[in-house]
Amino acid sequence: MISVSQSEKVFSKIKIEDVVWIDLIDPSGAEKRAVESFLGTEIQSRAQAEEIESSSRYFETEGAIFANTNFLTPGPEEYMMQAVSFTLVEDSLTTLREVPIRSFTELQMRLQANPKRYPDGFTLFATILDRRVDLDADMIEILSKEISQYAKRINEQEDINEDLLIDISQLQENTMIVRENVVDKQRLISNLLKSPKTPDRLEGRFNVMLQDISSLINHTNFCFERLEYLQDTVVGLINLDQNRIMKIFTLVSVLLMPPTLIASFYGMNVRLPMIGADDPNASPWNWIIIICVMLMSFIVILYIFKRRKML
Repeated sequence: MISVSQSEKVFSKIKIEDVVWIDLIDPSGAEKRAVESFLGTEIQSRAQAEEIESSSRYFETEGAIFANTNFLTPGPEEYMMQAVSFTLVEDSLTTLREVPIRSFTELQMRLQANPKRYPDGFTLFATILDRRVDLDADMIEILSKEISQYAKRINEQEDINEDLLIDISQLQENTMIVRENVVDKQRLISNLLKSPKTPDRLEGRFNVMLQDISSLINHTNFCFERLEYLQDTVVGLINLDQNRIMKIFTLVSVLLMPPTLIASFYGMNVRLPMIGADDPNASPWNWIIIICVMLMSFIVILYIFKRRKML
């Protein structure tokens, strides 16, 4: 049978071997000091939990194991990292976090429903890590589906613009965050396997987790490479579209150069061929002849461009 308490006053009535899990969510100073006094060791602060050095992410003392890792919280566009600190003293697990995490809540419900399945803190710790690896796999699967959708849009040349590049860049950032999170779990589990304090019965479970994590890392690498390929494809399509527009502008400019030259020539304020402003017998077809000459020059230039396959 297991009992649940939300008050630190219960520590005076029980022993540490009677405690399976102490879960601290944004605790006050008094609550944290009460837990530290009960465990006989300090609990890491949030700043210590967020350190990236290996010596800060995992270390052991004579009577305790201290481990820090990040838990991903999916958002509408990007993922957020939430630092969680674990402290294992004897067979008791203590967790420190700033925000509620759904996997913790679900595990607490399962613990109350079937306490025999989770006899000690090490088993709870292994269950939390196992669940997080599964959730990371689900997030990678979601990322893979999003990448496939973007690939389909690119193949159909649907909305190829700068906004698509920004979306792909955000997917790259999410993929790197997920990979960083998975690698962090890999390092933590590897340290647990090396620890003499880890029960032998959990070694097989941790080895399976490492195999799963290795496959997840390979998958994230593939996703990132695929995103780089999509990004290069989008940039190439945008450049081709811009080159096509510049080609049209250049062609129009070249085609209009001869007519512009002719129009400029006959626009000079001098007496020119086929112009007889002072001659009452001047032909009214002069302007038609000039337009025909302009069109002929236009057609000749167009023919030359096509013949040389410049269009």
